Amino acid sequence: MAETQIFLLPGPTQVPPRILRAGSAPMVNHRGPEFKAILTEMTANVKKVYQTQNDVLTLTCSGSGGLEASVANFVNPGDKVIVASIGNFGERFRDLAILYGAEVDYIGIPWGKPLDPQIIADKLKADINQEIKAIFFQHNETSTGILNPVKEIAEARGSHPALLVVDSISGMGAAELKTDEWGLDVVIAGSQKAFMSPPGVAFISVNERAWEVQAKNKNVKYYFDLAKAKKSLADGQTPYTPAVATIYSITEALRMMMETGLEAIIAEHYFRRDTVRAAAAALGLECVAKEKYASPAVTAIYLPEGMTQQQIVKPLREKFNTVVAGGQGQLKGKIFRIGHLGYLNILDLVAAVSALEICLLDAGYKLELGTGVAAMQKMIYKQYC
Repeated sequence: MAETQIFLLPGPTQVPPRILRAGSAPMVNHRGPEFKAILTEMTANVKKVYQTQNDVLTLTCSGSGGLEASVANFVNPGDKVIVASIGNFGERFRDLAILYGAEVDYIGIPWGKPLDPQIIADKLKADINQEIKAIFFQHNETSTGILNPVKEIAEARGSHPALLVVDSISGMGAAELKTDEWGLDVVIAGSQKAFMSPPGVAFISVNERAWEVQAKNKNVKYYFDLAKAKKSLADGQTPYTPAVATIYSITEALRMMMETGLEAIIAEHYFRRDTVRAAAAALGLECVAKEKYASPAVTAIYLPEGMTQQQIVKPLREKFNTVVAGGQGQLKGKIFRIGHLGYLNILDLVAAVSALEICLLDAGYKLELGTGVAAMQKMIYKQYC
């Protein structure tokens, strides 16, 4: 039954058969020439997705490990930093910064809204002595389905020397992000989202400004010392044993992505988002995000009044083998989330909405079966026919 699942989490995502096959290739010496060739190819293609000429390092860990590395390497104890959060994963940045001894100016944006770049501009303008060392924020927040205006936030920094550190774990490859053009100093991504691969690998890009800061960093670190990772990469290696099979998978995933083209991939993610939002609107359901800042990776939808999360998530899984996510943190029990990033057929979303309508009707919500599906079909017909 598991093989027939419609898997619509905001991560991890479905892994295509071609990538699964690549991950089952025979093991090689991770200090040998075969692995060097694989790592070199993968890194070059990851840079294309990042749209960067900066160093991109490969870490064997989850995305959260990448977040921790970004704090451990670019924040000294006592440094003043800004952490701007629009959801559950922004709060993780805050917790890490506090753990590593930073003096945190925490900006907690109400969940369901993006970060206003003017807030950053005002904070930095008031920092006359330029004591703020870094600004941590998300590209895409999966707990709320919000996409931050990263370009505008970067512009709000102006000439202030603070590093821009961006969590793009669920955004990279699903939404536009131009690392070099926008002047982003450190950007983190993960294998299990739009890269269509198993969990276990994080990427982190570092530009020259950030390397200068890293060279003076005094925080305690060992496994996440990015200077070691940079030195090893020059030899086609990683400092510690890498997730070789996952790197096989990512290498093949990137080949698929290069065949399709990044622009087309991002456009497809936005189309998926728009079809899901059209279905929600037709069914009278309210999305957490307003259209302007709606994520192309995941759509968060409020539950109808009086309905519990388990009246939707559980029957979708148990009756229809359709896996969606519930709410997190402040939104736990108030929303459900439909992921639409990575490897996905648009008709998977249609099937999921069909099952959703049945679950809603069974839970007492008044609707005409087929309403949401029809809204999606009209969009798909216009797009493909």
